[in-house]
This record gives sequence, structure tokens and C-alpha cells, in this order.
Amino acid sequence: MATNPLEIDRRSGFCRPNSTFYSKRKPIPLPPNPSLDVTTFISSHSHRGSTAFVDASSGLHISFPELWRSVESLASRLSATGIRKGDVVLLLSPNSISFPVVCLAVMSLGAVITTTNPLNTASEIAKQIADSKPVLAFTTPDLAPKLAAAASGLPLVLIEDAASPSSSRADGNNRSAPKAKIITTLREMIANGPEASGSRVRQRVDQNDTATLLYSSGTTGASKGVVSSHRNLIAMVQTVLNRFNLEEEGGHRFLCTVPMFHIYGLAAFATGLLAAGATIVVLSKFDLHEMFASIAKYRATYLPLVPPILVAMVNNADQIRARYDLSSLHSVLSGGAPLSREVIEGFVERYPAVRILQGYGLTESAGVGASTDSLEESRRYGTAGLLSPSMEARIVDPDSGAALGVNRTGELWLRGPTIMKGYFSNAEATASTLDSEGWLRTGDLCYFDDDGFIFVVDRLKELIKYKGYQVPPAELEALLLTHPDVADAAVIPFPDKEVGQFPMAYVARKAGRELSETAVMDFVARQVAPYKRIRRVAFIASIPKNPSGKILRKDLIKLATSKL
Repeated sequence: MATNPLEIDRRSGFCRPNSTFYSKRKPIPLPPNPSLDVTTFISSHSHRGSTAFVDASSGLHISFPELWRSVESLASRLSATGIRKGDVVLLLSPNSISFPVVCLAVMSLGAVITTTNPLNTASEIAKQIADSKPVLAFTTPDLAPKLAAAASGLPLVLIEDAASPSSSRADGNNRSAPKAKIITTLREMIANGPEASGSRVRQRVDQNDTATLLYSSGTTGASKGVVSSHRNLIAMVQTVLNRFNLEEEGGHRFLCTVPMFHIYGLAAFATGLLAAGATIVVLSKFDLHEMFASIAKYRATYLPLVPPILVAMVNNADQIRARYDLSSLHSVLSGGAPLSREVIEGFVERYPAVRILQGYGLTESAGVGASTDSLEESRRYGTAGLLSPSMEARIVDPDSGAALGVNRTGELWLRGPTIMKGYFSNAEATASTLDSEGWLRTGDLCYFDDDGFIFVVDRLKELIKYKGYQVPPAELEALLLTHPDVADAAVIPFPDKEVGQFPMAYVARKAGRELSETAVMDFVARQVAPYKRIRRVAFIASIPKNPSGKILRKDLIKLATSKL
């Protein structure tokens, strides 16, 4: 920490004596009571709103009193069935108004919630289960067979919302498919929860205890469990409240278009915004028509989206405004990549009553690490914003390790109350990402300008960002090497205006083997989630590597994009 506030440059936030950038935003207050879980923290806030969640398709809604009764009932029932502090509970589900109920109930017990992408294959889910070792899982009837195939002995609780299909579908008609071990339904657990309230085991939950275990590819390599504490999430709730001033304004309605299994969805829509009493309108799956229709139907004021959707809104503004009433819309929240000047100005011109807010964050930072909180800030074109409240940063030369100053490009390091505890059961990965002083190496090449705004220049890490999803090249390369006709392979990000980036593979065939582009793409598609699919293939005599054997991806990226 800086020893003297006067040593911090008020314009940039940079402190020369310790080469640290400090947030220019008002610090967030953290509760002094060490024995506090994030669920209790959220529920203790005053709620101006009456409705907590609305299902966009069915109109089914849940009030704040009903929400907290359901959370308490479910927690009591889970406790009565033996769920204890430190136990891991898996949640495999699309967005629903039940999703936050499960998360909040599990965390209130001191148990740990781990989520996974419904698009993942059974084998991908099995890897997460083998690593996290959940004792119980919540899932929907449609996804139960996939979860049963991933871990046949794992007890399942079915989530059956009003629009959900019958639980009979969980077993399926295929007799050869693994049988799901269904023990009850979420509805039954909540209904019977009050009966179990007397047998609930109350265990002390501290802010430093683990609350969530979300999986991220981190800076490189295979997916790893990100361990976030109750303190991390409480700090993120405070950051969300501080960013939008919702407690002062009141009455806002957010359209939840981002997946709740992702840190963005979990931090904002399953936890943070509830503390302000905002109403959250939930889309079970993303659909452009349903998104715009829901804005009109439920008078949504805030719309989170990714840059390709915002671009589509600019390019099709006349048709959208003619068909849908968007007069209630107050702000759009964009994340995943900075917006260009052309896109921002085009949006403001076509939707003059709507402001654009941008954000930068990682699973490892429990969400937003920097943001633009006004249209004026977003017009600092290309920026990821100012550091979030109470966040500190360094710009570090990746070669020398020296900390750099203003307008110097290096790897962005972050430190603050939302930064993860580490990677689950992976000391090596934790040590390479989080140092002994709590600095998180983000893997992003950035610089701060004279006014303290962050600009992301490139990524040291090798993740591919497809529509906001993280795709680790190493995972796809390992899969390609299992093909009998592949001698070697490299996967790179290929730029695309619609999705941001998609995976492109360079493949070296084994001598004398015939292998087509379609065959490569089909081979991968059968084994991974849709967002991880290879969408472009080029054949090459050999994969370029440095003397230590590391793939020279920059050379391949340059080769792939040279003809654009």
C-alpha cells in the first residue's frame, strides 16, 4: 500500500514509490464481522423492490419474501439430508428463477457451489466432477441423462420450473443410457423444508470460507477450479451496488441474458443485484427476438450483452425500433471486448436515450475488475475503464519483471478484495498465477493512460474468446492429437466480426494419410461443446515451435490473417 496518499497521482492513480496504480473510485465498505456468509449479507439489505425474479417466457415470478423463504427452506432440507460446510454441490442448469435459490441456499450452509455449462459434453462434465467431487447435484429433466452419463452414482435433485418437462424424461427411452439417480425434486425440497428447520445444523461460516468453485481456463491450459470466498463475493456485491447506484435509484429491471453458470451471471444476477432490490427478468436461453420482446413486455431498464449483439443492434436499428418498444431501456452493459469508436457512436446516434457501460473482468477476479460507469467514460474509445473500487493494479514487463508506469505496456496484475483464493487442488497453477502478496497475473497486455483508464492491447494468455466463452487451445490440440491421421496440431484464434474469435486448427497430417477439413471439424465437434468447435482448418507440413517445443502461435496467427 502507498504510505502517503499525496504520493498517488490524482489524475492517473499511479504511485511512483511502489509502482502501483490505485482505483480512483470511492472505496467499497466491507462488513467487519468475520462470521458472515454472502447469502446472509445480501438478505440483510433493505429491498425497495417487490419482485425479485421473473421468468421471461412464462411470466412466473417470485417476490423477495418468497425468495428468502425458499432459500431458507431449501437450506434446511439440505442440512437435514447431511449437506455440511465444505461439501461441494454441483448445479447443471440453464438460466432459471430457481438457479439463484439453489446457489444462495448452498452457500448459506457454508457448502460450496460449483456450476458447469449445459452445453458441455458428458466427458467434459465428468472431468469437472472428478476434480471437484460434489456430493449432490441439481439439474433439469433434460440434462439429467447427460449428468448420469458423466457420473452415474451422483445423487440428483431435479429442477422443475413451470415450463420444465416432466421428470419422466430424465430416464429417457434409451435403455442402454445410464440411469439417473434421482432422489427428489427442488419443489419437494422447498415444500418440505420448513419441516426440517428444527434439524438444520448451524455451522459458523466465515468470510474467508469458500463459497464458489467456478471453472476457468485461467491464463493457459486445462480448465481449473477458481476458489472464491464469501468475502470475494460480498466485495463484488458492493462493487455492483456502487457501480449502478441502484439502492438510491430503485425500481430497475435487469434482463438476464448472460449465463448464470458464468461468473458474470452468478455475481450479478444470482447475487449482487438482489441486494439492491432490482427485478431480474430471466431468459432461459438467448434469443434475439425474445430479448427485445422481453424488454418491451417487462419494461427492462438495463440490458447486458456482448459486443456482437450490440453491433447487430446498430446495424439493424431501424427494424428493431419499428418492431419493438425499447423506450424503457436505460443502459446497455457490454463486456468481453472493448467497443470501437464507430460502434459506440453508431449506437448513441441510433439509441440516444440509452447509455453504454463497459466492463473488464475474469473469473479469478469474481467479475468486474475495471469498468466504464458512464457514457462519457465509454467514449474514451478502446478503454476497458477505470479500476473497480478498492482495486489495485500493476503493469509488469513480462520479460524483466519490472513494474512500469503510465503509458507503458506490460502484463496487468490486479489485487483487491474480489481476487480469488487460488485454484482448487492445484498449487502449481495457483503459484504461477497468484503471488505471495496477492497479485493476480491476468495474462493480458495492457497500459494505463494519463487519466487512469486501462487499455487492453493483447493477451499473453492463449485463450480464444468465442462469444464471450473461453476456449483453451491446448484442450483442442490434445483432442486433435488423438486422431489416427494427425501427426501434430496447433489451434489459434481467428478473428470474426460476428463472434469475436473462433478456433482455427493448423494440422500436420501423418505421412501418406488423407484427411479433409470437414473430417477434422467433424471429429472435434462430436466431442466438445458447440462453442469449442473448430470452424476453420489449414494443413501444414509441420507446426512451427521454438527450441523448447512451444508452439509459435503468433507466427500462425500472422499466417492465418495475412490474406484478410
